Amino acid sequence: MATIGCGIDIGGSGVKGALVDLDTGEFIGERIRIATPQPSTPEAVAEVCRQIIDGLQVPEGVAVGISFPAPIVHGVIPFIANLDQSWVGVDIDTLMSEHLGRPVHTLNDADAAGLGEVVYGAAKGVAGTVILTTLGTGIGSALVVDGVLVPNTELGHLEIDGHDAETRASSAQKTQRDLSWKKWAKRLQRYYSHVEMLFSPDLFVVGGGVSKNHEKFLPLLDLTAPIVPAALLNTAGIVGAAHEAARRA
Repeated sequence: MATIGCGIDIGGSGVKGALVDLDTGEFIGERIRIATPQPSTPEAVAEVCRQIIDGLQVPEGVAVGISFPAPIVHGVIPFIANLDQSWVGVDIDTLMSEHLGRPVHTLNDADAAGLGEVVYGAAKGVAGTVILTTLGTGIGSALVVDGVLVPNTELGHLEIDGHDAETRASSAQKTQRDLSWKKWAKRLQRYYSHVEMLFSPDLFVVGGGVSKNHEKFLPLLDLTAPIVPAALLNTAGIVGAAHEAARRA
């Protein structure tokens, strides 16, 4: 009998949830997706999460983990970019636990994806320091040391050569500036070299939608640490959140 968890991934456009086999990191049954309500207030989003829990028929006693697009400091959201500003200052664990009628553990979306990759994906079995970055609209990051998450890192906002790093090296910048893979890789090289100098990681894992084209840019990078594409793709947030909630239950 599989150990079951439940993960929910809250994003700016959609809220997605699934039951997860915690032994393998694979979904049990189908994923449910509901459009993010507008305005995306805490109560409205929590209600969507409840609908997902009901739709999945999550059994009593199953831990629920939520992946959320903001830093979460001791359960509280200090600032928010992609959802309604009324989230600022909200104790999201308390809010979600009350709405869902069960204990909930919430973590930053990049952190959830990082944990998913460490436990089930590209960084499984890797000792030492692993840094996951998600290349998308910005650059998200997760720092995991010997399997322990250092939460809420914002390595996309390192200042490099006088610029906020993600304003130069995100995949959105590649698209907006119509950069070739080679030109974009030069920006990535500058970014990853700087992060490597600061942290000396044992492994970089690169996620985000662009990672499906990893063979076009990762081989162009020259780093000491190996740099590999994420393995779980868009399931990582749900899987990582489910794993962490079960671990803390």
